[in-house]
Amino acid sequence: MYEFVYNFMQNEYGYIHAFRFIRKFRHSTAEVTGMGTVRVSGVEREAERGAGKISIILSKGSLDMAYPAFIIAQAAAAMGMEVHVFVTFWGFDAIRKDRVNSLKLSPVGNTSLGMPNVLAVLPGMTALATKMMRKRMAKHNVPDLYQLIKQAKEMGVKIHACSTTMAVLGLKESDLIPEVDDVVGAATFLQLSEGGQVIFI
Repeated sequence: MYEFVYNFMQNEYGYIHAFRFIRKFRHSTAEVTGMGTVRVSGVEREAERGAGKISIILSKGSLDMAYPAFIIAQAAAAMGMEVHVFVTFWGFDAIRKDRVNSLKLSPVGNTSLGMPNVLAVLPGMTALATKMMRKRMAKHNVPDLYQLIKQAKEMGVKIHACSTTMAVLGLKESDLIPEVDDVVGAATFLQLSEGGQVIFI
Protein backbone atom coordinates (compact mmCIF):
# COMPACT_ATOMS: atom_id res chain seq x y z
CA MET A 1 0.00 0.00 0.00
CA TYR A 2 2.78 2.43 0.91
CA GLU A 3 4.66 1.63 -2.28
CA PHE A 4 1.52 2.29 -4.34
CA VAL A 5 0.85 5.64 -2.62
CA TYR A 6 4.47 6.78 -2.93
CA ASN A 7 4.77 5.80 -6.59
CA PHE A 8 1.41 7.35 -7.47
CA MET A 9 2.30 10.65 -5.82
CA GLN A 10 5.77 10.65 -7.37
CA ASN A 11 4.34 10.10 -10.85
CA GLU A 12 1.57 12.67 -10.49
CA TYR A 13 3.14 15.34 -8.27
CA GLY A 14 6.90 14.74 -8.39
CA TYR A 15 9.47 13.23 -6.06
CA ILE A 16 9.63 16.14 -3.61
CA HIS A 17 5.89 16.11 -2.86
CA ALA A 18 5.86 12.33 -2.51
CA PHE A 19 8.92 12.45 -0.23
CA ARG A 20 7.44 15.18 1.98
CA PHE A 21 4.10 13.36 2.24
CA ILE A 22 5.65 10.08 3.35
CA ARG A 23 8.07 11.83 5.71
CA LYS A 24 5.11 13.50 7.46
CA PHE A 25 4.16 10.06 8.71
CA ARG A 26 7.64 9.54 10.20
CA HIS A 27 9.18 7.09 7.78
CA SER A 28 12.96 7.21 7.72
CA THR A 29 14.81 8.74 4.79
CA ALA A 30 16.25 5.33 3.92
CA GLU A 31 12.76 3.82 3.74
CA VAL A 32 11.54 6.58 1.42
CA THR A 33 14.51 6.69 -0.94
CA GLY A 34 15.50 3.02 -1.00
CA MET A 35 14.95 1.68 -4.52
CA GLY A 36 12.21 4.28 -5.12
CA THR A 37 9.76 2.61 -2.75
CA VAL A 38 8.79 2.78 0.91
CA ARG A 39 9.65 -0.21 3.06
CA VAL A 40 7.66 -0.34 6.26
CA SER A 41 8.57 -2.67 9.10
CA GLY A 42 5.04 -3.23 10.43
CA VAL A 43 5.33 -3.79 14.19
CA GLU A 44 8.37 -1.57 14.66
CA ARG A 45 6.94 1.32 12.66
CA GLU A 46 3.52 1.05 14.32
CA ALA A 47 5.11 1.26 17.76
CA GLU A 48 7.19 4.25 16.69
CA ARG A 49 4.28 6.08 15.11
CA GLY A 50 1.67 5.87 17.84
CA ALA A 51 -1.95 6.93 17.46
CA GLY A 52 -2.88 9.81 15.22
CA LYS A 53 -5.73 11.53 13.47
CA ILE A 54 -6.10 13.14 10.05
CA SER A 55 -9.04 15.09 8.60
CA ILE A 56 -9.34 15.78 4.88
CA ILE A 57 -11.56 18.53 3.50
CA LEU A 58 -12.58 17.67 -0.05
CA SER A 59 -13.94 20.77 -1.78
CA LYS A 60 -13.15 19.94 -5.43
CA GLY A 61 -15.06 17.53 -7.63
CA SER A 62 -12.54 16.88 -10.38
CA LEU A 63 -10.83 13.55 -11.01
CA ASP A 64 -7.39 14.85 -10.02
CA MET A 65 -8.66 16.18 -6.68
CA ALA A 66 -10.97 13.39 -5.50
CA TYR A 67 -8.44 10.60 -6.04
CA PRO A 68 -5.66 12.11 -3.87
CA ALA A 69 -8.16 12.71 -1.06
CA PHE A 70 -9.14 9.05 -0.80
CA ILE A 71 -5.65 7.71 -1.55
CA ILE A 72 -4.32 9.74 1.39
CA ALA A 73 -7.31 8.60 3.49
CA GLN A 74 -6.52 4.96 2.73
CA ALA A 75 -2.82 5.39 3.47
CA ALA A 76 -3.56 7.05 6.81
CA ALA A 77 -6.11 4.37 7.76
CA ALA A 78 -3.59 1.64 6.87
CA MET A 79 -1.20 3.28 9.32
CA GLY A 80 -3.76 2.96 12.09
CA MET A 81 -4.84 6.61 12.11
CA GLU A 82 -8.33 7.90 12.74
CA VAL A 83 -9.46 9.36 9.39
CA HIS A 84 -12.29 11.77 8.58
CA VAL A 85 -13.19 13.08 5.11
CA PHE A 86 -15.40 16.18 5.14
CA VAL A 87 -16.99 16.72 1.72
CA THR A 88 -18.12 20.22 0.81
CA PHE A 89 -19.25 22.17 -2.26
CA TRP A 90 -18.02 20.68 -5.57
CA GLY A 91 -16.45 17.81 -3.71
CA PHE A 92 -20.02 16.46 -3.50
CA ASP A 93 -19.60 15.15 -7.04
CA ALA A 94 -17.40 12.45 -5.48
CA ILE A 95 -20.19 11.20 -3.19
CA ARG A 96 -23.26 11.68 -5.39
CA LYS A 97 -24.73 8.46 -6.75
CA ASP A 98 -25.17 9.99 -10.21
CA ARG A 99 -21.66 11.46 -10.49
CA VAL A 100 -19.19 9.43 -8.43
CA ASN A 101 -17.84 7.53 -11.44
CA SER A 102 -18.17 10.28 -14.02
CA LEU A 103 -15.78 12.91 -12.64
CA LYS A 104 -13.75 14.80 -15.22
CA LEU A 105 -10.23 16.16 -15.56
CA SER A 106 -10.07 19.70 -16.89
CA PRO A 107 -6.99 20.60 -18.98
CA VAL A 108 -7.62 24.35 -18.61
CA GLY A 109 -4.88 25.87 -16.46
CA ASN A 110 -3.48 22.40 -15.77
CA THR A 111 0.15 22.90 -16.81
CA SER A 112 1.14 19.36 -15.81
CA LEU A 113 -0.77 17.98 -18.79
CA GLY A 114 1.50 19.86 -21.16
CA MET A 115 -1.44 21.22 -23.14
CA PRO A 116 -1.46 24.95 -24.03
CA ASN A 117 -4.53 26.79 -22.73
CA VAL A 118 -5.37 27.89 -26.25
CA LEU A 119 -6.00 24.21 -27.05
CA ALA A 120 -7.37 23.24 -23.63
CA VAL A 121 -10.39 25.51 -24.05
CA LEU A 122 -11.47 23.85 -27.30
CA PRO A 123 -14.65 21.73 -27.19
CA GLY A 124 -13.97 18.09 -26.37
CA MET A 125 -10.60 18.64 -24.70
CA THR A 126 -11.93 17.93 -21.20
CA ALA A 127 -13.38 14.63 -22.40
CA LEU A 128 -10.08 13.79 -24.11
CA ALA A 129 -7.99 14.61 -21.02
CA THR A 130 -10.35 12.58 -18.84
CA LYS A 131 -10.19 9.59 -21.17
CA MET A 132 -6.40 9.72 -21.27
CA MET A 133 -6.16 9.85 -17.46
CA ARG A 134 -8.62 6.98 -16.98
CA LYS A 135 -6.66 4.91 -19.50
CA ARG A 136 -3.42 5.59 -17.62
CA MET A 137 -5.04 4.64 -14.31
CA ALA A 138 -6.43 1.41 -15.76
CA LYS A 139 -2.97 0.54 -17.11
CA HIS A 140 -1.59 0.79 -13.57
CA ASN A 141 -4.55 -1.07 -12.01
CA VAL A 142 -5.82 1.97 -10.12
CA PRO A 143 -9.43 1.25 -9.06
CA ASP A 144 -12.28 3.53 -10.06
CA LEU A 145 -13.21 6.21 -7.53
CA TYR A 146 -16.24 4.45 -6.08
CA GLN A 147 -14.23 1.29 -5.50
CA LEU A 148 -11.53 3.39 -3.84
CA ILE A 149 -14.13 4.93 -1.53
CA LYS A 150 -15.51 1.49 -0.64
CA GLN A 151 -12.01 0.28 0.20
CA ALA A 152 -11.47 3.35 2.37
CA LYS A 153 -14.70 2.64 4.24
CA GLU A 154 -13.65 -0.96 4.85
CA MET A 155 -10.46 0.40 6.41
CA GLY A 156 -12.44 2.56 8.84
CA VAL A 157 -12.45 5.95 7.08
CA LYS A 158 -15.40 8.15 8.10
CA ILE A 159 -17.07 10.27 5.39
CA HIS A 160 -19.06 13.35 6.40
CA ALA A 161 -21.23 15.44 4.07
CA CYS A 162 -21.52 19.21 4.67
CA SER A 163 -25.06 20.15 5.67
CA THR A 164 -24.75 23.72 4.35
CA THR A 165 -23.62 22.53 0.93
CA MET A 166 -26.50 20.06 0.74
CA ALA A 167 -28.95 22.88 1.38
CA VAL A 168 -27.29 25.17 -1.20
CA LEU A 169 -27.23 22.46 -3.89
CA GLY A 170 -30.71 21.20 -3.04
CA LEU A 171 -29.53 17.66 -2.34
CA LYS A 172 -31.08 14.99 -0.13
CA GLU A 173 -29.35 12.17 1.75
CA SER A 174 -30.89 9.74 -0.73
CA ASP A 175 -28.82 11.44 -3.47
CA LEU A 176 -25.59 10.36 -1.77
CA ILE A 177 -23.73 7.07 -1.91
CA PRO A 178 -24.46 4.79 1.09
CA GLU A 179 -20.82 5.02 2.22
CA VAL A 180 -21.44 8.53 3.60
CA ASP A 181 -21.63 8.23 7.39
CA ASP A 182 -23.58 11.37 8.20
CA VAL A 183 -24.46 14.95 7.33
CA VAL A 184 -22.82 17.47 9.66
CA GLY A 185 -22.09 21.17 9.95
CA ALA A 186 -18.69 22.87 10.04
CA ALA A 187 -18.75 23.12 13.84
CA THR A 188 -19.18 19.36 14.22
CA PHE A 189 -16.36 18.71 11.75
CA LEU A 190 -14.05 21.04 13.67
CA GLN A 191 -14.77 19.05 16.82
CA LEU A 192 -14.08 15.77 15.01
CA SER A 193 -10.80 17.07 13.60
CA GLU A 194 -9.55 18.58 16.86
CA GLY A 195 -6.07 17.43 17.81
CA GLY A 196 -5.16 16.05 14.40
CA GLN A 197 -3.77 17.08 11.03
CA VAL A 198 -6.10 18.81 8.54
CA ILE A 199 -5.59 18.68 4.78
CA PHE A 200 -7.60 20.91 2.44
CA ILE A 201 -8.11 19.74 -1.14
